[in-house]
Amino acid sequence: MSHDTGLGLAAVVVLPLLVVIAVVASRLASLRHDKGIVTAALRALVQLAVVGALVGFALQSIWGTVGFILVMMTVATITSARRIRHVVTVPGQYLHCAVAIGGAASVVLLLLVLPGVVPRNPGSILPMGGIIVGGAMNATTLAGRRLLSEYGGRFGEFEAGLSVGLMPPDAFKLVAGPVAGDALLPALDQTRTVGLVTLPGAFVGMVLGGASPTAAAALQLVVLIGLLTAGSIAILVTTELLARSSLPDGRTFSP
Repeated sequence: MSHDTGLGLAAVVVLPLLVVIAVVASRLASLRHDKGIVTAALRALVQLAVVGALVGFALQSIWGTVGFILVMMTVATITSARRIRHVVTVPGQYLHCAVAIGGAASVVLLLLVLPGVVPRNPGSILPMGGIIVGGAMNATTLAGRRLLSEYGGRFGEFEAGLSVGLMPPDAFKLVAGPVAGDALLPALDQTRTVGLVTLPGAFVGMVLGGASPTAAAALQLVVLIGLLTAGSIAILVTTELLARSSLPDGRTFSP
């Protein structure tokens, strides 16, 4: 039996078992994500199969790569907006997420690609784009949910700010703004503990592919700093856009 065949058989047995364990843990902890875990696993299976075919096309040209990254941004926007809507529906939420994710990812990718920090070829740009867009999406989702939850829970303080003459955006940022920083904690912790707690995928992949540990470490550093920057921009944009939105009365929803 070849290595690939053995790996495939192991995956067929082990992966469903891991999903079952995750569902059981979710149920025992009353996380209410039982169905979501199964759905996410099935979607990942289908999506990776489809993406495997599409990536081959995207890697044939720079324009194909750019188009694929735009698709990533679109899906990231929809995903983030839906997650935030679980807290409360905000007018223009999809546009807000598109600006936060697209703006943050575009700034970082341009700064990495144009000077040549990341080689200007589809094989380098596409995976980097996926990583940065994913990081911006996570930061936008976490920031949006935390900001709106805090706003709803401290609406009385928001009104108090208005009563002493603060404009709504200033009152919103005074009350809810500080918690937005929580959205950057995953990226911060990953950067602080890299090599000590985790060996990230870019580093391991390059080493296994034959690159020197020094070159792999340099690329991983680029990825981590890029994620921190994209996350910071996404959180800033999300905070500013929500502060200037027509937010509902904080007493009308439960954070």
